[in-house]
Amino acid sequence: LVFQLISTPRSFPSPIGRKVPISLTSPFSPIANPLPLPSPFRHFISISLPPAIPSLSDSPHSSPPTMYMLVDCSNCRTPLQLPPAAQSIRCAICHAVTLIAQPRSAAAAAASPLQQHNSNDRLSNRPSPSPYNHAPPGPPPAAHGSKRAVICGISYRKTKHELKGCINDAKCMKYLLINRFKFPESSIVFLTEEETDPYRIPTKRNMRMALYWLVQGCKPGDSLLFHFSGHGSQQRNYNGDEVDGYDETLCPTDFETQGMIVDDEINATIVKPLPAGVKLHAIVDACHSGTVLDLPFLCRMDRGGKYVWEDHRPRSGAWKGTSGGEVVSFSGCDDNQTSADTSALSKVTSTGAMTYSFIQALERGHGTTYGDMLNSMRTTIRKTRLLFDLQEPQLTANEPFDVYSKPFSL
Repeated sequence: LVFQLISTPRSFPSPIGRKVPISLTSPFSPIANPLPLPSPFRHFISISLPPAIPSLSDSPHSSPPTMYMLVDCSNCRTPLQLPPAAQSIRCAICHAVTLIAQPRSAAAAAASPLQQHNSNDRLSNRPSPSPYNHAPPGPPPAAHGSKRAVICGISYRKTKHELKGCINDAKCMKYLLINRFKFPESSIVFLTEEETDPYRIPTKRNMRMALYWLVQGCKPGDSLLFHFSGHGSQQRNYNGDEVDGYDETLCPTDFETQGMIVDDEINATIVKPLPAGVKLHAIVDACHSGTVLDLPFLCRMDRGGKYVWEDHRPRSGAWKGTSGGEVVSFSGCDDNQTSADTSALSKVTSTGAMTYSFIQALERGHGTTYGDMLNSMRTTIRKTRLLFDLQEPQLTANEPFDVYSKPFSL
């Protein structure tokens, strides 16, 4: 009874999970994010993708950027990048084939960004298309720089699944990235239910598009980060690529009607495309989140700090690694555990136990290496007796490494 009063698991009665909020000594003031998420154009939207490799010509007469289309998979609704002139595309997630209507979609793809913008404004009162869809009129926007992040905190307010600490987690993480790790505020997509922009509400579609944006056009030297604070769950896996037989999932605000985001999709969206020289960190504070990025290797560490890397590569031979980039993920607990949303750690307000312990490790100078970070986070949580055996943060990666010699950096 006492535990129920101060700690809420970040999972639902069905296996869904989650955590708690904290108050930093540094003042935090929410700042509007200038990057809106994409307009929900029915089944396709056209976008202009920045080149991953600098153009060979800087001439003002250089060819314009290739126009691509995003097509929702006809089966699982995953956004798919359609090659120019293609009339069909196969989904990498569910393998369904989506046919592209002609010639109307072709005409839409051929239109210039400025023409499409003006046409949309004439035909409807929709908000101006976002930079994710296609270039806005006028000069091109400034580059995002070498650091960008997607931060998502969901409280599921006014539902039976409500959590108290998630939005606070998101605000604290944003403050940390801007002030300690010098992430430009303009390069952070911030999704919570408190946002007034409908494209920044963490719905399934908006979360998908934010993850797609995170890795779009990344290049060697870039540092990317995805932080999620909310409910996590599991569902039966039927393709044989999970050691335990279950897929791990994240729950957007509309998961009860639109479904959850499955680890297979997360891996296909932000892990597999990552090119050499790019580094991605994920910090996932949710129940059942140990392998939520579907990374091939998990650092199994005991309470004495000794560890071995477990091989989680699918028996099917499916590739779950990157295209040469580096991915490291901290998660709130193991796949069979829950993550707490509690006031027991901060003593002031509700926070996610994992997010709180992550920030505390950095604030106390325990973030020298990845091993130091993981040990510090686990020690902080163990000191809270009610959480002692309920959750242990996990570390996964696309390749094994020495956790006590590799410096931690964002």
